[in-house]
This record gives sequence, C-alpha cells and structure tokens, in this order.
Amino acid sequence: MVAHISFELLSRFNFSVNKTEAYESCSALFLHRNLFTPKNPQGVVRNLVVRVVIQRVAEAQVSVANEIVGKIGPGMCVFVGIGRSDSEAKASALADKIRSLRVFEDDQGKMNRSLADMQGAILVVSQFTLYADCKKGNRPSFTAAAPPAEAQILYDLFVERLRSSGLNVTTGRFQAKMSVSLVNDGPVTFILEA
Repeated sequence: MVAHISFELLSRFNFSVNKTEAYESCSALFLHRNLFTPKNPQGVVRNLVVRVVIQRVAEAQVSVANEIVGKIGPGMCVFVGIGRSDSEAKASALADKIRSLRVFEDDQGKMNRSLADMQGAILVVSQFTLYADCKKGNRPSFTAAAPPAEAQILYDLFVERLRSSGLNVTTGRFQAKMSVSLVNDGPVTFILEA
C-alpha cells in the first residue's frame, strides 16, 4: 500500500518512474526507517535465516482477540519463522521461490501451476515456534529463534517482497497471540528454508 501511494505521488509530480522502481524505492525507505534506529545507528542486521511451512489451502483466516485480521480464499497459508543465521537477501529469494512454486494442479491434475499462475492469495503468519529445539527435555527451547526486533525486520521484508511481486498478500499480526484456521487442500504441505 505504501508503494502504491508513493507511485501515485511520484506520478503526480511527473517523475519518470515505473511501478517496479517505486516498489523498490519504498522497500528501501521501509528498511531504512526500521533498520536505522537509536539502538542500531549503523543499520546492522545480523545474519538471519527464514524457515517457512507452506500449506495449500481452499481458505484460511487468522484472528487476534476474536477479530479477523487476515482472510483468504484459495491459495497458500505460509507460516514464517526467523532464525539467527544467514542473510536478508535469502528472505527475498525465498519469497520469490514461493511465488513461483508450482503446487497447484493444471487441467491434467498435475502440480504445474504457481500461485501467480492461478492468481491465488497468500496469508502470511509469523511463527517463531518453527525454531523450537525439542532435543533435550520436554520443554522446547527457542534460543535458535531471532530476537523479536530483528525477526520483524526480516519478516516485514519477506512480506513486502511478496506484495511487490503483485501477489494478493494478507498477514497476521507480528508477535500477537493468533488463532489460525484453514482448510488444507490436498493435504499439501511443504517446508522450505533459506
């Protein structure tokens, strides 16, 4: 939405810019605003990794305090966890991979169509528990998950990358207690990491 508004404003002032450039500029502005803070004046991002669970859905929705904050029809529900290693470049690559992943049936019933091909929607839900370590004892450890402030930067980048590719993207609420309901179509579930 920010990129859309900025594109309109740039066009109004007769700047020569296309939508792709506007999205990239707004993404850079978004990252600058969130990276360069009093606690992080150099804009340093630790190496982080993104882990996702993708479910092909007939429908899905997420609620916070009994209020629906995101809802889609046919498409994907993507649970996103951010860990402590790797780079934000890989979050963008993972978003691009999800956009092009051929997990929807064609006319012959083969998984040969992407989310972009079928013009489906995507619901993105943050889920730090994807980085739970259950090897020792009975209580999961979450030390492999990135701290919330750092994780949100990469999560937001991931979401903005999906949106800038033209997908219909809706989300849950970062760091909120959410209720997610979905109808897994298949069932079809994939786990990806970058």
